[in-house]
Amino acid sequence: MSVVPVQRVWSVSRRLFSRLLLHAVILIGALLTSVPVYYMVSTSFKDESEVFALPIHWIPHEFQGLDNYIKAFLVAPFGRFFLNSAVVALIVVLTTIFFSALAGYGLAKFSFPGRQLCFLIILSTMMIPFQVILIPLFVVVYRLGWTNSYAGLIIPGAISAFGVFLMRQFCLTLPDELLDAARIDGCSEPGIFFKITLPLMQPALATLSILTFMGSWNNLFWPMIVITRTELMTLPVGMAFFQQPLREPYWTYIMAVSTVASLPVIIVFLALQKYFIQGVVLSGMKG
Repeated sequence: MSVVPVQRVWSVSRRLFSRLLLHAVILIGALLTSVPVYYMVSTSFKDESEVFALPIHWIPHEFQGLDNYIKAFLVAPFGRFFLNSAVVALIVVLTTIFFSALAGYGLAKFSFPGRQLCFLIILSTMMIPFQVILIPLFVVVYRLGWTNSYAGLIIPGAISAFGVFLMRQFCLTLPDELLDAARIDGCSEPGIFFKITLPLMQPALATLSILTFMGSWNNLFWPMIVITRTELMTLPVGMAFFQQPLREPYWTYIMAVSTVASLPVIIVFLALQKYFIQGVVLSGMKG
């Protein structure tokens, strides 16, 4: 056997081994990250006495069916909490992608004095922890009379610096010639944005939608600060109803509600996942 075929066989074997190793690592990582999700779903069907049983009951010995789900939704108005979370998350996503796309497009495609300074200021706000601005933000919301209202839940999250950054990076990948051709054809600037730029930004918009929806849906800190009325509480805040003074919480109920609360995030991710990686990759191509 000549040297060249031996090297080729060795090269193919090495690539095959690398690929198998990569898939094995990914599979192990996927299994490890799936364990908490499986445990959450499994616990939601257990009896309360099985939650901390040792060895762990990975499969419920006393299968409760949907009893824990039904009882959990009778403890508190979780239907209302679910609706509040959905309304807040949906409006926050829509406002965030619109304002972020508008600002990102302006910073990427228009030249004006102070453009770089504006971008740097926006970038710098990403480095400020939310806890630092919490008190000033609450004072502003309080003086505007937005505490215990949807406005207090939605408006502080209506735009994000990360969203502007993501949209700006994506807009840099769009060819200027395309926009100039539209201007020559007589298209107005709003027309260029809504009819040409916005449809081309679908991957970045989908990526930002997923991240914003997850952030808003799981947000616990700010709603706890700004909301005290039960009828305006969101799902994460409503979970506090399972805390019992001087007793252990109802873990099976918490897991049942957590399972239901996870479904919208999973659905949104599955619906937009084909754009997710494309949006992240294209948004990082130009600096």
